[in-house]
Amino acid sequence: MSETDSLPWYTITNMDTVDTPALIVFPERVKQNIQMLTKLVTGVEWLRPHVKTHKMMEVTTLLLQAGITKFKCATIAEAEMLGQAGAPDVLLAYQPVGPKIYRLQLLVQKYPKTKFSCLVDNETIAQSIAITFARENLTLPVFLDLNVGMNRTGIAPGSEALALYQACNRLKGIIAVGLHAYDGHLRHPNIDERQAACDASFEPVQLLANQITAAGYPTPIIVAGGSPTFPIHARRPGVECSPGTFVFWDYGYSTTLTEQPFIYAAIVATRVISRLDAQTLCLDLGHKAIAAENPLPRVVFLNAPEAQPISQSEEHMVVQVPGSSTYQVGDVFYGIPVHICPTCNLYDKAFVAEDHQVKTSWAVVSRNRFITV
Repeated sequence: MSETDSLPWYTITNMDTVDTPALIVFPERVKQNIQMLTKLVTGVEWLRPHVKTHKMMEVTTLLLQAGITKFKCATIAEAEMLGQAGAPDVLLAYQPVGPKIYRLQLLVQKYPKTKFSCLVDNETIAQSIAITFARENLTLPVFLDLNVGMNRTGIAPGSEALALYQACNRLKGIIAVGLHAYDGHLRHPNIDERQAACDASFEPVQLLANQITAAGYPTPIIVAGGSPTFPIHARRPGVECSPGTFVFWDYGYSTTLTEQPFIYAAIVATRVISRLDAQTLCLDLGHKAIAAENPLPRVVFLNAPEAQPISQSEEHMVVQVPGSSTYQVGDVFYGIPVHICPTCNLYDKAFVAEDHQVKTSWAVVSRNRFITV
């Protein structure tokens, strides 16, 4: 057994070459997560993973190599990254408004090998999209964005939704092909309670799909759920599932979605930059380096689990440690974010670790609002 074989998986032996704070990705562990994901569905055709977590071309390539051909994204830049990667099918899970409609049209024209689609939840925007695309002799597939309790966007799955679906199919420039139901509000740690709530919120979605078919339209594609309800929707026939966090996983989901088998595949590395006293350290892990939408702790440290964050500002995080600790300025802490998705968005690149060493990096390319269009 080599010396590095006995090291914890996250330890980097050439950290002297890595400035902190740093996002570090472990591709072999990413591959394990992708493999586990594909085993949890009856076929990869029922997967439409969300790329908002990683925003990286190289992770997209790993997903494509696993046979996954459908993707979901939230921004035009994420959609363009997928087009650049050669993804065959991309759903912009966001209703484009204003200049985004024109940018989406440019995207469709620039990447003709990728089938793009988007969400709509009202006829006014549906007409705007239709006019823009019809002007270029294009037809954009659209999905109805259904409000199943998230109360963020979408139309309630009922008679008005059916009327909107029919209206979209009367417009030149777009064609309604499916339904999108995001139930991100369903996060109960108990899987049985989560399933009961998920089943209840999905029932009107299925009813609407049946009504669409009864009205003479092709069976609509249904895209449903995120990470918390993924294992529930994965058992529904004919439903495409859209988890995203699985590629890297994070502390928040590891403690609430305990039924899911994914492993940590990305960390943040930080250094002690000041020792205030025997029990108080300052790290270079401020708001700009770790997602700050959750209350503290926001991160847990794999090699220093006793370190408790007590305050944070833009460039600094202050932690308390036991009085007997021997941590010194320059020591490296390896952390797991509570929420990895917005944390990735704070970095323009991720260092890539293999065999306990960092030798290259991957651009977090679609953290930018614009790539080319």
